[in-house]
Amino acid sequence: MAAVIQNLRRFFGALVQGRGSLAGRLIRLASIWFIFALILISAGLTAFFNYASVTRFQAGINDIVRNLYTHTEFDGDGRIKIPELYNIRTDDIYSGLYWQIIELDNDDHVIGVHKSGSLVERSLDGPKKLDKMSGQAEFYNGIGPRRQPLRQTAVYLRIQNHNLLFIAGEDRSELDRNVGQFALITGGALIVLALGSLIAIYLQVRIGLRPLFRLTDELHDIRKGKTSRLHGSYPAEITPVTEEVNKLLEYGQDVVERQRTHVGNLAHALKTPLSVLLATAGDNPDPLADTIRKQSALMKEQVDHHLRRARAAARAQNMGERTPVEPVLDELAVTLEQVFRDKDVTIDWRAPEDLAFRGEKQDFQEIAGNLLENACIWSKGKVRVTASLSDEAHGMTLLIEDNGPGMPPERYDEVLKRGARLDESAPGSGLGLSIVDELVRAYGGKLSFDKSSLGGLKCVVILPANFIS
Repeated sequence: MAAVIQNLRRFFGALVQGRGSLAGRLIRLASIWFIFALILISAGLTAFFNYASVTRFQAGINDIVRNLYTHTEFDGDGRIKIPELYNIRTDDIYSGLYWQIIELDNDDHVIGVHKSGSLVERSLDGPKKLDKMSGQAEFYNGIGPRRQPLRQTAVYLRIQNHNLLFIAGEDRSELDRNVGQFALITGGALIVLALGSLIAIYLQVRIGLRPLFRLTDELHDIRKGKTSRLHGSYPAEITPVTEEVNKLLEYGQDVVERQRTHVGNLAHALKTPLSVLLATAGDNPDPLADTIRKQSALMKEQVDHHLRRARAAARAQNMGERTPVEPVLDELAVTLEQVFRDKDVTIDWRAPEDLAFRGEKQDFQEIAGNLLENACIWSKGKVRVTASLSDEAHGMTLLIEDNGPGMPPERYDEVLKRGARLDESAPGSGLGLSIVDELVRAYGGKLSFDKSSLGGLKCVVILPANFIS
């Protein structure tokens, strides 16, 4: 029950706040129109009931006035003869049913008042406006002798050359109470109907849009690399969309595969002539041969660099690849500790067992391997590697630290430039960090540097990731 109440609170909160989802908009639109219609229905029913009740109520007091002027006569001396009414309530003091006959002169001055015994010493108020020429009854609200609300009627007639104003009134408290109870019952019933209907609308929309929610979850799984296709069963209205999405995914993968094929073909097409040039130059000490060897080696490095970049960009589009982080770090740590055993380098690494890099294994090996190798080169024997889930959405953070001399902060951006090196006296082309940076950016990540708590340099790498299910 608590869960149901909580869901209802969320629903009505969304209705009031106006959230932007399709389900929310449909529910709000239907709810607003439905509530508006119920308000109109409730007001209309109450108004109709009030009109019918008042009309029936007025008929009773109108009969009293009609009996009064129908049976009113004057004697030979011009004195009015009050007719006897058969309703005994008009004789009971403050009974709630009253009548009054007012004699007027030609200037509408009161010259005589005759009233029912129920009024005692009190009088009834006349209408504010009365059409004397029409001879029709005028209905209006008044105040009774006990300050109770009255419904009154008045008729102005000229009988036997006498101007007479006939007034009758009845306590309408019971009528007002009945109308109020009707409005309360009707409003309560319509509120219950509204709540039930809103819940039904909510459930109908939620159930009706459930396939869209399921489709959203499947697309989320595709983006996280858990699956590569939409496999769910969907209604006929959504099936064409899922089929087109699957075709689009297939087309994207075909494009990636064609790009990778072209990259491989380009690699073979360029490397073969370069190998021929290097073989032709051989060990010939001639300056021309030396120039050919140097330029061919430089071209080979540039070709390898750009081909790696193109392959990484193509692989980064393949959202279905996942590489467990722990085995790669373990393999790299064992290998590099052997390579740098002369420096007695110790690599302390830690990573969650279920953490996975969302990409291909060789790319993660190249990223982590280059950074770890640099850390081992410059360290004084201690390297620390930490992989963890990032605060950024669907990302991981890879920290590689050493206890070496570090690097001035003003050089953090400089070393990422193509060909730049941490130490100009060290061998190499300076492409390692540049390749790492471009690989990281190809996957939508980020490479940055900071000072390590170990005293040396700290490399901070943000990469896409998910968990191994």
